[in-house]
Amino acid sequence: MKILVTGKGGREHALITALSESPQKHELFAYPGSDAIASLATRVDVPGLPELIAWMQKNGIDLCVAGEEAWLVKDRGLANLCAEAGIPCWGPLKEIAQLEASKTFAKKFLQRHGIPTAGFTICTNAAEAKAALTETPIVLKFDGLAAGKGVAVCTSQEEAELFIDDVMEKRCFGPGDLLVEKCLTGPEISVFASVCDESYQILMPARDYKRIRDNDQGPNTGGMGAVASLELAEPALMQRIEREIVQPTVQGILKDGLKYRGFLYFGLMLTPTGPQVIEYNCRFGDPEAEAVLPMLRGDFATYALEAAKGNLQPDLIQFAPGWSICLISASAGYPASSRNGDVISGLESVSGARVYHCGTKRNASGQFETNGGRVLAIVAQGSTRVEARDKAYAESAKVTFDGMQRRSDIGRMHFE
Repeated sequence: MKILVTGKGGREHALITALSESPQKHELFAYPGSDAIASLATRVDVPGLPELIAWMQKNGIDLCVAGEEAWLVKDRGLANLCAEAGIPCWGPLKEIAQLEASKTFAKKFLQRHGIPTAGFTICTNAAEAKAALTETPIVLKFDGLAAGKGVAVCTSQEEAELFIDDVMEKRCFGPGDLLVEKCLTGPEISVFASVCDESYQILMPARDYKRIRDNDQGPNTGGMGAVASLELAEPALMQRIEREIVQPTVQGILKDGLKYRGFLYFGLMLTPTGPQVIEYNCRFGDPEAEAVLPMLRGDFATYALEAAKGNLQPDLIQFAPGWSICLISASAGYPASSRNGDVISGLESVSGARVYHCGTKRNASGQFETNGGRVLAIVAQGSTRVEARDKAYAESAKVTFDGMQRRSDIGRMHFE
């Protein structure tokens, strides 16, 4: 097969790696890809989506896999354009990808279909948002894509008002409404499903760590690490999540007259009264993908192709026992900013762990250097959580660059 993956970060590096490890050898392409991804997939250089579709038609692409979320809702939508061109796409149509692109769309969907989620108020300006601050802690969510940084959990009125000013007055994420949402408490869990029309398959669950510093301190990021294992949630909990959240979501999409084919991410809070939906993502999570995909076994390429064509075949893939832990190394200044151009040392020393490049590029000397906020994901597996954690930290310690930020409690916090 000829397979193209859209995106350029650690998730896409992990997706392309998993596709490359399928039993048959396929010809892989990435748009736009990265210098690291180029060792596995040919980079495609075109100006935009219409040109990409034309390129895929000309080059006989058999399957498009949506990595990065923005392409799903940009212009007329990646999956929509693929459908018109007759190219199977593992990624949802623009109309239902609003589950991620619009927090307002998602909350109204959850409310309409009786799926557990926090109470909320939709605000169109700063005054409305400030008037809705009736208690703290409070959760504020920008209604749009913001690279994982459009959500703030505010513990004081002052902190909330500053975030409102940034979003609604300074428009740091662009135009859009703001959701003021009740703050849920409990451990978080990320549940992934492959959804193909009325069929679905729940995949390996994970837990990610959003805050920049240890003990969940500091601002939210796109994710500073993740833990994945079939043992992460008891069978009874997974059955409840399926019954109360996954099934009603799939049925709700169909009731709304829409169609979904692709990965669907459920960000859940395990509250004292049961699991509730924090957010949907219409693609594999990041950095959870980097933790989950090394545990995948079977024929991922055929699985994705058949599902994109409307034929979900769960038996084509399995997940290994044990634990997988992903550690993110972030650049100086992240998440408020990022510093590019710091040379990365020690990559060649990593052994027995996977290195996925989230934000790097090669310099004129051929060395990798920082080129984004989250720079690297280093991932290790083990038969126990402690074994996987020790391995991930030991291998991550071999890799350094100036200004590097890395949490020390991934795989320990929320477990011990």
